[in-house]
Amino acid sequence: MTTASPALDAPRTHPVDQVPPPGRLTVLSVQHVLAFYAGAVIVPLLIASGLNLTPQQTIHLINADLFTCGIATLIQSVGFWKVGVRLPIIQGVTTTAVSPIIAIGLAATGGEGGAEGLPMIYGSIIVAGLFTFLVAPYFARILRFFPPVVIGTVLTTMGITLLGVSAGDITNYAEGTPAARDIVYALGTLGIIVLVQRFFRGFLGTIAVLLGLVIGTAVAVLLGDTSFSGVTEASAFGVTTPRLLRHPHLLAHRDHLDVHRHADHDGGDHR
Repeated sequence: MTTASPALDAPRTHPVDQVPPPGRLTVLSVQHVLAFYAGAVIVPLLIASGLNLTPQQTIHLINADLFTCGIATLIQSVGFWKVGVRLPIIQGVTTTAVSPIIAIGLAATGGEGGAEGLPMIYGSIIVAGLFTFLVAPYFARILRFFPPVVIGTVLTTMGITLLGVSAGDITNYAEGTPAARDIVYALGTLGIIVLVQRFFRGFLGTIAVLLGLVIGTAVAVLLGDTSFSGVTEASAFGVTTPRLLRHPHLLAHRDHLDVHRHADHDGGDHR
């Protein structure tokens, strides 16, 4: 009669639930944040450009974007009650909302753009968010009726829609022919990532994106094509002021906006 080894009887931790050592966990976290940052910042930049916002308003929009991404990340990764996937993810933003947001802002201001359209954008996002929150539990129940090919097609389509954003980053959003140096930097960074993933195994293979970003940036600094002077001039800490760009509204009528403009100009109270 044989006795099973206690080590074999002990429950094994699923790879999804395994936690790397602190050193590796820190490096992987930095890579995750850096990969997320470019995609998160480009969305408020596109919205600000479409609505003709001032640089100060654009900065606040970026800060608000990153701040809410952080809150959503904590909710998703840590979870509370029945909300959150409880996985090590960073909740970013989607470029699919850029066009509708710009369209709402322009329609609310008669095509003029500016911060006057932001209250209606905020109100629309709140309504859409509440609707999604209420519908999500019911939609999750019917996911089992979608075959893998359907889900795979949706995920592929999402990836394809992001190609436009990546192409804009690569060409530096040039209106005509992009600069050859921008293309070389993009191909060089991509080449580093592919080579690291191809020839390195273990931990180094998992931080290919981080190595590509660091090496590509280091080359740009040595060649004088980038500078961190703007970073040194900025404050180390900042506060994202709620409702700095006006209160959310659910009414998008032009007359309603005119009332608010006059009230703000006169300094009176408006409801």
